Amino acid sequence: MLNAPQAPKRPYEITRHGDTRVDPYYWLMNREDPEVLEHLRAENAFADEALSGQRELRETLFTEFKNRIEETDISVPIRRGAYWVYDRTLEDLEYPIICRLPVTSSDPTPPVIDPRNPPAEEQIVLDENVEASGHDFLSVGVLSVSPDDAWVAVGVDHDGDELHRVTFRPLNGQVGVDDELVDVGYGLTWAPDSRHCFYTRVDHTLRPFQIWRHELGTASEHDELVWEETDPEFTVSVSRSLDKQMLFLAISASMTTEIRYLSAHNPTGNFTVFEARQHGIEYDLDHFSRPDGSAWWIKVTNEDAKDFRALARPVSGGQWREIVAQRPGCRLDGVEAFEKFVVLVERFEGRPSVRYVRVLDGDDPFGDDFFERAVMVDPRHSPAAVYLSANAEYDSNLLRIQVTSMVTPRYVADLVVATGEELRRKQQTVKGGYDERDYVTARIWVPASDGVSIPATVVARRGVINVAADGSVDVPAPAPTVLYGYGSYEHSTDPYFSAMRLSLLERGVIYVIAHVRGGGEMGRAWYEMGRLEQKPTTFSDFVRVARFLVDAGWTTPAQLAARGGSAGGLLMGAVMNLAPELFAAIVADVPFVDALTTMLDASLPLTTGEWEEWGNPDASEVTYRIMKAYSPYDNVSATNPDGTVRTYPHLLACGGLNDSRVGFWEPAKWVQKLRDANENNLALLRTEMGSGHGGPSGRYDSWRDEALIVAFLLSEIGADRS
Repeated sequence: MLNAPQAPKRPYEITRHGDTRVDPYYWLMNREDPEVLEHLRAENAFADEALSGQRELRETLFTEFKNRIEETDISVPIRRGAYWVYDRTLEDLEYPIICRLPVTSSDPTPPVIDPRNPPAEEQIVLDENVEASGHDFLSVGVLSVSPDDAWVAVGVDHDGDELHRVTFRPLNGQVGVDDELVDVGYGLTWAPDSRHCFYTRVDHTLRPFQIWRHELGTASEHDELVWEETDPEFTVSVSRSLDKQMLFLAISASMTTEIRYLSAHNPTGNFTVFEARQHGIEYDLDHFSRPDGSAWWIKVTNEDAKDFRALARPVSGGQWREIVAQRPGCRLDGVEAFEKFVVLVERFEGRPSVRYVRVLDGDDPFGDDFFERAVMVDPRHSPAAVYLSANAEYDSNLLRIQVTSMVTPRYVADLVVATGEELRRKQQTVKGGYDERDYVTARIWVPASDGVSIPATVVARRGVINVAADGSVDVPAPAPTVLYGYGSYEHSTDPYFSAMRLSLLERGVIYVIAHVRGGGEMGRAWYEMGRLEQKPTTFSDFVRVARFLVDAGWTTPAQLAARGGSAGGLLMGAVMNLAPELFAAIVADVPFVDALTTMLDASLPLTTGEWEEWGNPDASEVTYRIMKAYSPYDNVSATNPDGTVRTYPHLLACGGLNDSRVGFWEPAKWVQKLRDANENNLALLRTEMGSGHGGPSGRYDSWRDEALIVAFLLSEIGADRS
């Protein structure tokens, strides 16, 4: 057995607010240092050997994944103007093929296409397998077809650093252009003239800070800078309204928004400020145009409404009218306007939901009973998630949604807005046979130390747990359990089906999602209770859920593992320090565990834009002290509070060398410190040497990566028998 790699200690002092921390592994941040790269390779070799006994299980799991997932498949075609657009995947190919098929009738029913034998009229817009040829990694961050269907802008990233090279490719056999844009952020928006488009550039911290206007067929050095945002806490983006009448330039910080607008038919004009930024005020804007030529603004804002409300007024002028009032605890996430109806995207009772309203004819489409006419889409499952899917046609009579739950494979449906009829188009296939009646899911509520109830979503095989008609859960005997959490950025971890998760459930594992504060599941207040100075609440909530699972007899510490990634990796590191005795093992994907050092370094990607999430420890001593008290790397200890030797749960930490969101050095330094604290701590590090924050890009590579993680979890909690 290889010895665990030991990085040399080179003490580096970091002083703020009269406090000096000594970091022995600060030097590991230098990606250009050959010694750093050699150390990461040694860590990978050590992890491979330590996990070598799980190779057979990994192969079994990978085979199970393949045998359940439809490798040759096709998405439900989406109507976009004169074409049906869809993705195809083929067995043994890593990436999707994006295609389109001409629309030949007025029938709104999507065509049924055999992915192996598509119609001769099919046109391939982009074959990602061709783009990936000769590269270890591929991410397509820009894919935008011009409104006249003649050009497609394609932006690719082959390193995982989220910087894209954009080219413009002909779709109708016309002569190509030599246009090339480099170091572009995500997304690109065309003007209706199909000649002009808008894109973002990023600064040295990878913050999208500029919007540029490009004219097709001209060199990029002639592009025009439309907006540069100098405040380091704000980012920029550009979009076009669904009715194709307006271009929107959004300038956003974590809790503040400013939107500028421009007629889409005057793309070389100047953007106009809609409402100037005010700290703490967020809003989103949509443009609702009608066949009679009238038009309305629709605004969703948190001004005087913590959980947001919606207002409308004519573009020609007049007073704002509230069309959806604030409902505390029911977060209004957005409003999308179509010609004949308006869609409300919200979070109702902790789950994503969709309502739609048929607007009135006449001069006033938003009458006094607007919201009372709203119809909620009923998922017929609980807990479940209903999402607004891709809807590209402004004048459509149909609304496309997606529905899933922990036991229900995702399905796509079109709703007939006039009648509410649901036309189910396709459901995710689980090969080999799957009966959701063999599994049960439930929502439980765990009391926190301050009396607040923390929701958790549970799924397992029937018999491992049993759910009564009233939703109460009975667990006949302690079972191996995996507890997942995130809890940051107001991001919600919704109930969803996973074919790969079945490999856990079929081995008798209970899978639990803890919807801890800091997420957005229960409204804006839920987020604020786990943000800034209250961030430690996120960690204590997770520990409370873990203790409940043990105290209620669902599982035991020897059978309990936890998993989280990115900011959820911070959660993993924090709970390891708070309650190491509760867990047998932890998986931390790209974990943000060196939080204090990162938030003190404004030169790093994302730092300045995240001060509204974590606080600025450079500017505030209070923030500094709070972050120092919970930052996982800073709180690794060799002893417990009672003076006994501390043994941490077995850890598998994963990073990406080109990760621009969480530096690869964070898990690398953390693993070293855990080993320094106790040589008996098993801490493994795997670094993807050619990818970024999302891990491997190819689907088979990602399945193998997941098989390794699931094998580790199963082995550690005693559920590794087939």
